[in-house]
Amino acid sequence: MVRPAGHPYQQVRQRRYSWHFQGASVDHLSIDMPPVGEPTGRSAAALDDVDRALLRQLAADGRLSMRTLAERLRISRSSVYARIERLTAEHVITGYAARIDPIRAGLGTTAYVLVNIDQTGWRSISERLREVPYVQHIALVGGDVDMMMLVRTPDNATLRDVVLARVHTVAGVRSTRTWLVFDEVAGRQQLR
Repeated sequence: MVRPAGHPYQQVRQRRYSWHFQGASVDHLSIDMPPVGEPTGRSAAALDDVDRALLRQLAADGRLSMRTLAERLRISRSSVYARIERLTAEHVITGYAARIDPIRAGLGTTAYVLVNIDQTGWRSISERLREVPYVQHIALVGGDVDMMMLVRTPDNATLRDVVLARVHTVAGVRSTRTWLVFDEVAGRQQLR
């Protein structure tokens, strides 16, 4: 959403954090608390039916040409260009990446590592954890644990080393629980 000049959110200081997921770097924006009285929850960008159809097409195949997108959506190429530019500027589209089979790429062991941390240092701890090899995704979560990490390694011995020799040495990490993944099934991942 593009906000008018002078809007309180435009006066908020912003910081970028980069996470690694499936071999690609993804940026996330962390915004300091908004002024009192402003909404604090995340809000979705206003998307029309054409935007959603465009996103579905790109999610299915990010290599489609503008011409093909225009033909499939029955809109002009200039409209496709404008919409993609707007969706990128609004951070609805955050990048393009190949979907990689982790087993065929040599990462046959997958685990979710649940991490309890000293919560006062979550930003610095997450910055250090994202530098640990084989960590593909980090999420700050609510509930019994503080963070959940998706870790993909070549084998169990490497997973053991990642958890015990790398994750546990990060200052502020109190404990971990590792859940080994036996099998994975992809979700539908379709936008509605």
